[in-house]
Order: sequence, then C-alpha cells, then structure tokens
Amino acid sequence: MNPEALLERFSEQHVLAFALVLARIAPLFLLAPLFSSRSFPARIRGVTAVALAIGISPVATRAIGDGKIPDDVWGLAALAGKEMLVGMAFAFGIAALFAALSAAGAMLDLSIGFMLGGVIDPLAGTQSSILQQLYTMVGVMIFIAIGGDGWVIAGLARTYEAVPLLAAPDLGSLTAAAQLAFSGIFTAAVQVCAPVLLALILTDAALGVVSKVVPQINVFAVGFPAKVAVGLLLIGVSLPFAAGWLSDELQRSVSTALQSLKVA
Repeated sequence: MNPEALLERFSEQHVLAFALVLARIAPLFLLAPLFSSRSFPARIRGVTAVALAIGISPVATRAIGDGKIPDDVWGLAALAGKEMLVGMAFAFGIAALFAALSAAGAMLDLSIGFMLGGVIDPLAGTQSSILQQLYTMVGVMIFIAIGGDGWVIAGLARTYEAVPLLAAPDLGSLTAAAQLAFSGIFTAAVQVCAPVLLALILTDAALGVVSKVVPQINVFAVGFPAKVAVGLLLIGVSLPFAAGWLSDELQRSVSTALQSLKVA
C-alpha cells in the first residue's frame, strides 16, 4: 500500500472513531448533572462534547488494537447505537445520585410545607420546590468542589477498557445496573434527609400532644413557623455532612457503572 493510501486509511479510521466516541459522550450531556445543565448554552455543551471526544479518541483507538471500524452505513449505525447505549448506562448512574438529592429535598418540602411555593430550577429548566432546588444546587457545588467532573470524565475514558468500540456490551448487566441505580434513589434520599425528617416527625408529634393538652392554642398557626424553624435549623446543620456522603457515593456510582459494563 502506497503512503498516500495509508494516510487516507489512517485518517478515515480516526474520523470514524471520533464520531463513535462522540456518540458515547453525548448522553453525558443529556443525563449527567452539571454537564446537562441548561445554565450552559447548547453551543457551549456541544463544543465541550467535541473537545472531550477529541481527547478521548486516542484512548478509544488504542483499545481496539488492530481492529477495523466498518465504513458502511448499517455497520456504523449499529456501532453508534451501541455507543449511545453504553454512554447512557454510564451517565444514568451519576444522574440517579443527583435524583436522590432532589428527592430528599422534595421529601423535606412536603414535610415542612414548602410544596406550596414552586420556583424554576435553572439547572433542569423545570419547576421545583424550594428545598428540592436547594439540595440540587448544593449537590452541584459539592460536585464541583470535590472535582467530580474530573472523576466522571476519567470514568468515561475507562469505559473503553471495559467495552471497546468494536465490542458489544452485556445487556443483562446493563439492565441490572440500571434497576439497582433506580431502586437506590429512594434509599439514598432517605439517608440524606433522615436527621431533618426525624426532627420534623418529632415536632409533629409534640404539636399533636400540645393540641390535646391545650386545645385553646391554634396549632396550625403555631405549628407551621415551628416546623419551618426546626427544618431550616437542622438543614443548616446537616448539609455540611452531605459533602462527604456525596463524595463517597459519587465514587461508588462511577465504580458501579464501570463494573456493569461488560463485554457480551
């Protein structure tokens, strides 16, 4: 093969590898926290995705060794679909962690009574309650402070060791991991808000006793400010401990996502 043909073949394979890497990265900007935030314009997210694809492409190319990426339409379409599936499986585990934080805030909003006031969440672009948005924003700030974005990108690069470009993932393992992540959202949410939720339950019980002992007191007029004060106080005390919890859970989520990626 002459040098011109060799150079053309080399360039073609690398362009195809770049396109497939971009297909695996794209779900990260649709599901994963911070990366999918609507606070960033779509153009910025697109440029960032392309930059990551350029950086990860050499890793993905080395992972396939001497394999050849098919250049026909159907073969490329099948590989692109597989890459998007792998990217979604990885990003879903990270998204489930922040869904737990959002659910924890929603539980406290319901317990305190803040569900009546809804605000627009700038990260998701949807309407959410006050504490739900607070927990989400604090989670994103902790995520940035502990370098979670670097962990996610490093974990995404390591997915090519588990499932190379030309390999098919084990669908059973992906399904089991998705079910585990989804079922763990409620448990993780309870872990985050348990101290505040317990204090609010005890406050409700105390107000119930007061209403029985002193029926002349308007328990609704007294109870709402009391629950707000207790809830906000306990939230302020417990939120700093969420940093360590989020750091541990983020590492566990990335590790679990990588373990779920197996070659069929």
